[in-house]
Amino acid sequence: MPVRNRGPRKAQEHRPGAQGESWDHVAAWYDSLVADQGSDYHQGVVIPGVLELLGLKQGESALDVACGQGAVARAMHQAGARVTGIDLSRRLIDAARERSPREIRYAIGDARRLENVADSSFDAVVCVLAAQNIDPVEPVFARSAQVLRPGGRFVVVVNHPAFRIPRQSRWKLDEARKLLKREIDGYLTPLKIPIDMTPHRRAGSSVTFTHHRPIHAYVGALAAAGLLVNALEEWPSHRVSQPGRTSRAENHARGEFPLFLALRAVTASAPCPSPSPSPRRGEGGRRPGEGRS
Repeated sequence: MPVRNRGPRKAQEHRPGAQGESWDHVAAWYDSLVADQGSDYHQGVVIPGVLELLGLKQGESALDVACGQGAVARAMHQAGARVTGIDLSRRLIDAARERSPREIRYAIGDARRLENVADSSFDAVVCVLAAQNIDPVEPVFARSAQVLRPGGRFVVVVNHPAFRIPRQSRWKLDEARKLLKREIDGYLTPLKIPIDMTPHRRAGSSVTFTHHRPIHAYVGALAAAGLLVNALEEWPSHRVSQPGRTSRAENHARGEFPLFLALRAVTASAPCPSPSPSPRRGEGGRRPGEGRS
């Protein structure tokens, strides 16, 4: 399995997920943030990386799970694919339809069920910056595997679970060594973390949830769905600091601590057996903490 750490690419903010509750209540804010082509992280890092991992061929069918307002779906369409996008938020689907060519089909639906999507009907499926907002995530991977044709590929992108944990990770400047370090409070313990999307307006009025999981949880869920990981990539930020006292340390840190984790998996002949749970620190009565990021 190739494991690559690319040079500067890009990253992103939270994507709408398909959990029990949709992102309708933050759709206007999210649409203004991402707009037609996605955030600058979408444009410079995430979308180029996804397209490269997919390697779409002209006329292939592709499904964008938890598609939001369709930035990734439109990019796949421009690459020559026949694209369908599904999201739980009616408002985001409406925005996707308004911004997209008619050839792209959009539907409202739960990523964990993909109702009215036929089995073995897609060459490629993507779930981009949304899996972290969906709980449980296992049904998303299982259903995605079912709608893939034999030999199809599935690409999932999440904020990097080892370095980008809301309220559990932060930057820390080592003045003596002139280094910007990443400080992590915890990693193995799964967390459900509330995110206030508009804290500068009315605090608590636009809260969604993100779900931290260690990397092995994603790989294990893919394997249990019969999806074998054959590529893993870690994408750093593309941004560059303006000249200043800490700019050198900031630019160095961006190249060392990736923002995104991307996994490509392909369909297998049969699901892999799930490994038996192993004891981990943090289990056995410890409750997840919520430090401040």
